Amino acid sequence: MKKVRVTTAMIAMAFISLTAMSCKDGKTEHNEETGMHSEMNHEEGMNHDNMSASNTGMDSNTQNSQAKQVLTEYMTLKDALVATDEKAAADAGKKLQNTLQAFDVSSFTAEQQTELKDIIEVATEHAEHISRSDMAHQREHFQMLTKDVTDMVAITGTENTLYQQFCPMYADGGGAWLSMEKEIKNPYFGSKMMKCGKVQKEIN
Repeated sequence: MKKVRVTTAMIAMAFISLTAMSCKDGKTEHNEETGMHSEMNHEEGMNHDNMSASNTGMDSNTQNSQAKQVLTEYMTLKDALVATDEKAAADAGKKLQNTLQAFDVSSFTAEQQTELKDIIEVATEHAEHISRSDMAHQREHFQMLTKDVTDMVAITGTENTLYQQFCPMYADGGGAWLSMEKEIKNPYFGSKMMKCGKVQKEIN
C-alpha cells in the first residue's frame, strides 16, 4: 500500500509538472503569435499610413502647382502695373484668366470647392477686364482681383511668404496688393508714388 501511494503521488506530481509546462509553452506560443500579429498590424498600419501620406502628397502637389501658377501670373501682372506698362499688364491679365479657368478644384473638400468656384468666377472676370482695358481700369480691377487672390490663398495655402501691402492714397479707402518682397513698389501709382504704402501683414 505504501508503494502504491508513493507511485500514485509520483504520477500526480509528474502530471502536474507536465500540465504546468504545457501551459507555459502555450502561453509562450500565444505571446509569440500575439507579438507576430501585433507586428503585422503595425507593418500594415505603417504601409497604410505611407499610402495615405503618398496620396495626400499627390493631392497637395497638385494643389500647390495650381496655386503657385495663379500667384506667378498675379505677380507678373502686379509688376506690369508697377512699371505702368499697359500692354504687359493686358498680357498678364490674359494669362491669369487662362490659368484661373483651368484651375482644378476636385482635390479640395466640397466646402472648399464651392468657395473656390465662386472666387475663381469673379477673379476670372477681373482678369479678363484687365486684358482689354486701359491702365486706369486695369488698376481698378487689380484692386478687386487682389481680394479674390487673397481669399484663394487662404484656402490653397502658399509655399512662399507673401506680404499684404496697402496704399491709403488709392481711390476711396485705399488699395491693397500682395507681394513676395517686403519692399514697397506701388502698383496703383507706379513711378508717381512708388514708395507709397506699408506692409499690413505677412501670409505664410
